[in-house]
Amino acid sequence: MNKIQQLIKNFISIFYPRSCVACGNALMQNESHFCLSCLMHLPETNYHLMENSPLDYIFMGRVPVEKVSSLLFYKKGNKVQHILHALKYKGNKEVGRFLGELYGRQLLKSPYYRSVDCIIPIPLHPKKMRMRGYNQSEWIAMGLTRSMSIPYFTDVLLRSEFTETQTKKSRFSRWENVKSVFTTVETEKIRDKHVLLCDDVLTTGATMESAITQLLKIEGVRVSVATLACAN
Repeated sequence: MNKIQQLIKNFISIFYPRSCVACGNALMQNESHFCLSCLMHLPETNYHLMENSPLDYIFMGRVPVEKVSSLLFYKKGNKVQHILHALKYKGNKEVGRFLGELYGRQLLKSPYYRSVDCIIPIPLHPKKMRMRGYNQSEWIAMGLTRSMSIPYFTDVLLRSEFTETQTKKSRFSRWENVKSVFTTVETEKIRDKHVLLCDDVLTTGATMESAITQLLKIEGVRVSVATLACAN
């Protein structure tokens, strides 16, 4: 960045100060998305390094999965909730790419994710895509792709049915709400591949289970899961 660009950036920041997506405090000049304190104290799970993490059991008896991990612990009122809210509802899609890239570097250190061939984000229905303007999971996939140096595909797994929000539904109701909402096309792209399915948050796993079930219908496909957050 040359001096003129930096001066313009500094001038804009006077009227539109950048703030930490986690705590809301003003960011220093060299900070991006998070202040150093929040970045250093994010509640990381390290599940990607564990042979048998709690998340590895979430799909047991439901659908076969290679590995399931999340970057951060989420609970109501904590900073991770603020991050997810900013990503999903406040248009802060860049934080998804930032954290995706951060997580991708960590996943490369895990023996369970080194064989991943490609990434697929959980898709939005076209109607919801128009309403929100972007798919937060796709921005996470962009970040994962950047650090893991593998492609991501948005034209293989599609959401064919518009569903109600899952937020206040029971586990069974969530499954009923999403059990048949996905379809696959361009399946040759992932045939015989180890696919990394990514999303912003993992709760009951109903949406993921539905997507995994559909992907496993493709010959030779294995699926692992990575999300930015999971319930603590």
